Amino acid sequence: MSPGQSPIVDAYRRRTPTSARLYERARGVFPSGVTHDGRYLEPYPIYVNRAAGSRKWDVDGNEYVDYAGGHGALLLGHNYPRVVQAVEQQLALGTHYGACHELEIQWGELVQKLVPSAASVRFTSSGTEATLLALRLARAFRGRSKILRFAGHFHGWHDHMAFGVGSHFDGTPTPGVLAEVAANVVLAPPGDIEAAAEILARDDHIAAVIIEPTGASWGQVPVRKEFVQALADLTRKRGALLIFDEVISGFRCAPGGAQAVYGITPDMTTLAKILAGGLPGGAVVGRRDVMDLLDHRRAAEAGREKISHHGTYNANPLSAAAGIATLEIVAAGDACRHANDYAARLREALNRVLVDEKVPWIVYGTFSGFHIFTNPDGRKITAADIESGQVDYRVFKTPPRPSLATKLRLGMLGHGVEIFSWLGGPTSAVHDEDDLARTVEAFSRTLRLLREEGEI
Repeated sequence: MSPGQSPIVDAYRRRTPTSARLYERARGVFPSGVTHDGRYLEPYPIYVNRAAGSRKWDVDGNEYVDYAGGHGALLLGHNYPRVVQAVEQQLALGTHYGACHELEIQWGELVQKLVPSAASVRFTSSGTEATLLALRLARAFRGRSKILRFAGHFHGWHDHMAFGVGSHFDGTPTPGVLAEVAANVVLAPPGDIEAAAEILARDDHIAAVIIEPTGASWGQVPVRKEFVQALADLTRKRGALLIFDEVISGFRCAPGGAQAVYGITPDMTTLAKILAGGLPGGAVVGRRDVMDLLDHRRAAEAGREKISHHGTYNANPLSAAAGIATLEIVAAGDACRHANDYAARLREALNRVLVDEKVPWIVYGTFSGFHIFTNPDGRKITAADIESGQVDYRVFKTPPRPSLATKLRLGMLGHGVEIFSWLGGPTSAVHDEDDLARTVEAFSRTLRLLREEGEI
């Protein structure tokens, strides 16, 4: 059955005619009609005009339980009153001073208080900028040219990270990336400490190792704490810096991120998303001797050339205001705990639906995230097997059948729930029992529709 003949797609079209019209306009402006690849959806995405708490509403008035979560930025949900108040107060005072301001100090001090590795802080405008700056610092500090990454792990879209995430696992560059850049990035299989040790032993040009400490794409390919600890030991032994990419996991696993939960302090950490309370903002934090390469006085005193770093919107006052309000709430700990607990109950409830509907999929994840594995090969595995790192990463990095993935998302939207493009999403501190019940019902109804259409 083609998408145009699908009852799921037809029902979606009937519910969202204004989104369809807006998408036709967008196609005349943006490639594929979208401004972020993760928002692409056939036959067109929804267009949202307001949001509050755990819900959002599209331009046709349809209400959705939201698991896009501002791409993971909204631990406190949409328009959390204290955050909104902080932004409104700052908006009246100015949006961009082009100068230093006290809020940036307060924001940075909160980061230092919460994140174990944050001896020194440098703000950026995004997570991609943060990982790019971290790599530059590492190469300059160690005087080495190469970076070790793990296949499938996402660290932004700059040239050092634009391959080996969902494709090009052999390390070849994606279009537009120089072969010379790719040659200085070494890809290792995730979760394989022996492979990482072998690479570091034979190549003394590796300046740093970067990892998502909870696993690729917010735990889509989980890694064990024991692996992360072994990696920390290995990098110290080999003189390579260890960089935790906590753009998603920072302030989400716990107030201090995954590193606080695991008790492992990396040399540097990259942050974004929750950091800025739903507004644009990122940061690199780390050891003072490494971060001193950004310091005019200290670099000069050490006889080293300072690393230049600019950014028009670094520590923007609005982002700082939102970030301060958010991190003050996060510091209490209840927000992370609630989101984690809700996600665990959601995963359990969705897996019960799969059992009841006799669908051999698996819902898994850690902390405040969930992933829907459609198990195309009918593997005899459990969520525990996945979360322990026993399954090859390529199993999860191979996209589901396009028609199935699309109809699953459209079916959930048709029943008032938005899941993210990875087929899952982050949960928030404001998701409640009604959200859980609605999500379970939407999942159950969507599975039945998919069966009727021959997709499962």
